[in-house]
Amino acid sequence: MYKNKITQALLLGAGMAVSATSFTSVAAEVPADVKLAPVQELVRGNGTEVASLDPHKVEGVPEAHVLRDLMEGLVIQDALGNTIPGAAESWTTEDNQTFTFKIRKDAKWSNGDPVTAQDFEYSFKRAADPATASPYAWYIEYTKLKNAKDVIAGKKSVDELAVKAVDDHTLVLETEVALPYFVKMLAHTTMYPVHKASVDKHGDSWTKPDNFIGNGAYKLSDWVVNEKIVLERNGSYWDNEDTVIDKVSFLPIENQNAEMNRFLSGEIDITYEVPNEQFRRLEKQYPDNVVVSPNLCTYYYGFNTQRAPFDDNRVRSALSYTIDRDIIAKAILGQGQKPAYALTHSGITGFNPETPEYATMNQKERIAEAKVLLTEAGFGKGNPLDFTLLYNTSENHKKIAVAIQSMWKKSLGDFVNVTLENQEWKTYLDSSKQGDFDVRRAGWCADYNEASTFLAIAMTENGSNDQKYSSAIFDKAMNDAVTVAKTEAERNSYYAIAEAQLAKDMPIAPIYQYVQPRLVATSVGGYPDKNPQDNIYTKDMFIIAE
Repeated sequence: MYKNKITQALLLGAGMAVSATSFTSVAAEVPADVKLAPVQELVRGNGTEVASLDPHKVEGVPEAHVLRDLMEGLVIQDALGNTIPGAAESWTTEDNQTFTFKIRKDAKWSNGDPVTAQDFEYSFKRAADPATASPYAWYIEYTKLKNAKDVIAGKKSVDELAVKAVDDHTLVLETEVALPYFVKMLAHTTMYPVHKASVDKHGDSWTKPDNFIGNGAYKLSDWVVNEKIVLERNGSYWDNEDTVIDKVSFLPIENQNAEMNRFLSGEIDITYEVPNEQFRRLEKQYPDNVVVSPNLCTYYYGFNTQRAPFDDNRVRSALSYTIDRDIIAKAILGQGQKPAYALTHSGITGFNPETPEYATMNQKERIAEAKVLLTEAGFGKGNPLDFTLLYNTSENHKKIAVAIQSMWKKSLGDFVNVTLENQEWKTYLDSSKQGDFDVRRAGWCADYNEASTFLAIAMTENGSNDQKYSSAIFDKAMNDAVTVAKTEAERNSYYAIAEAQLAKDMPIAPIYQYVQPRLVATSVGGYPDKNPQDNIYTKDMFIIAE
């Protein structure tokens, strides 16, 4: 648990250091009247097999859940999603452009080596280095670290990235422009450090259990592909004395019904999600176990804008208009999800863009407009729009895909012919990156609480822009939000322009805004059910005696 071990913290965006007494920590602590179980072990469902445990080689949520326990960035989050000190005990800035971090003197790697500022310098440069081929290298660019864009593009040496270890415990980061939310961005997995000596010695095999060296609260004990990942307490972790759970296991269960049954039989303490069709029954029969948390994620279908006929925004818009988002969010899901007509989640602080025109129509009007658009694009009886919808293996994704396939067929009839295709997670990620799809299921979760965390993925050069969408108007609005805007209100006005352009061009069809329903055992204490980014740290939880 996070306690009063801070010497300083930063009021984000204020550009000044403050004392610990003015910083309120709300991380979980064991209440005095709680009796702890003699065995402190936790078992979590994790959705699917991870693609990797190298923080600079991953891009998915399942990987982030595990890495959050194995690694620790300069900053982390508390149970409410506030940014708090992690491997850095403090930081200061005078202008929101030059940031000085002080690394904890008691921060250690799991083998006992000290965690240093040089570790972070090496790691940030490694993530940005084209030779690493990080799928999230673009994230380094969007932190606006000086020279990041040219380094990632191979135009400048990684040594020119503006991250410098002044000494073992002092790290200085410089951004190209003033960025008030910069520190928030550093909690992301891409900004985690890796142990240089291990990477140098073992290459890509450094993530195997016998080779893995991390700086998080836990260390990798066992990894059986498609069966389990087991972590045990890292005795060298700086806050190990306040960590309670000794062991956590992550199980890659793609079938939500199978996961639910294992929870109900007592094999799992926290599920990855719940089966959509079982939610109402579970809520009635197991009210103490069903936990629905906020989650800053948007579920959407992405169109391959480089493949005909999806290079025609009339086709993209027609398919988007025909999706009945109210049925998906309220009838098929019904767990608190909201219909989405924009990429940016409505829960993002301070951002309230104008509602797009198509969202103000009723469903009958949208379907009529969709038929007009498809007819103009040359489709109809005798020449249907024939395409494949790709989704990653999951019963919940399948149910939504089947429902939307039915909506398209019922509403558009002879205009469309849709085939569904599912792929396991790693293959799906590869197909998405290679542009080997017509329409794909996707979702985006906030990396930090600011509108750019969503909108950036639609910029032309963004590494996660798998739709290959490109708009000069959109890109300019996003760039102006950083280089021209001086206030949060001005930034949001540019984001609103960008969001409006997305609604016009429709490279994606937003479908719903997530919540995160899970089954959580009553014996689990400290579960962060109000963290808006669903950032869960095992070190902040504990098992209660029952």
